[in-house]
Amino acid sequence: MTTPEHQYLAMLARILERGDPRVDRTGVGTLSSFGELARFDLSGGQVPILTTKRVYWKTAVKEMLWFLTGGTNIRELLLANVRIWTDWPLQRYRQQVDASITQADFEQRVVEDEAFARQWGELGPVYGKQWRRWLGNDGREHDQIAAVLDALKNNPASRRILFHGWNVPEIGGMALPPCHLLYQYHVSSDGRLSGILYQRSADVLLGVPFNFVGAVALQAMLAQQAGLALGEFVWMGGDVHLYNNHVDQAREQLSREPRALPTLRLLRKPDSIDGYRIEDFDVQGYEPHAPIKADVAV
Repeated sequence: MTTPEHQYLAMLARILERGDPRVDRTGVGTLSSFGELARFDLSGGQVPILTTKRVYWKTAVKEMLWFLTGGTNIRELLLANVRIWTDWPLQRYRQQVDASITQADFEQRVVEDEAFARQWGELGPVYGKQWRRWLGNDGREHDQIAAVLDALKNNPASRRILFHGWNVPEIGGMALPPCHLLYQYHVSSDGRLSGILYQRSADVLLGVPFNFVGAVALQAMLAQQAGLALGEFVWMGGDVHLYNNHVDQAREQLSREPRALPTLRLLRKPDSIDGYRIEDFDVQGYEPHAPIKADVAV
């Protein structure tokens, strides 16, 4: 039986079999495909949390909640037990100060020493800054998420309900330029919110499963705040790639049979988009295969 997850597995298989070998920024090397698409119907409550390996969906949702705060420092993430952004500031610290420091010791210092965190835990003007505090040439800050919500409530037929993070003058100061680059939303005549995520660069084994979860969590929050039901989630990838040191893991994942996707519901409606907490997200029926470990290319 074909399940929605087979879209992802077919993409993974295509890249593994026919991907273009490329030398990438990290030096690890990739197999790359340009232009991929997946669609998921969210209207029945099912969400694309992959089952052919365990996806730590709470970590993905916590990351999205952090983006919504406008935060750009890993200290807030570490306090939430999220370590997926540590590699970049750790690399900078090792290059400039102490090449021998362990990740655990670095993270402990960031958590315990606020001055150290301000100096070494900062990622630059990454996602949250651009989403919530885009600085215009007039000196004013622009809250793109608030603008999206206003349009969903007051002008739902607009074709301009979108936000993005590709702020050209500030890209050089970012630890990593935005990969999940642009989000656009559409409200159907029967009141269903659909969303598209365009991702310019997509690590198909590690990144894409997380991006599915984060984008759908955001879509669920926006829909609830605007009084809408959920429609479709559409994912579009530009350079979709499999790192050379992920090939064995990809083959293992492809050997597994997908299971039924879980469902997601929000347990309460906060007063604003800023009021959500991880405890508000209830995932039921998630019975994945075992995790598959792989290294992040920095």
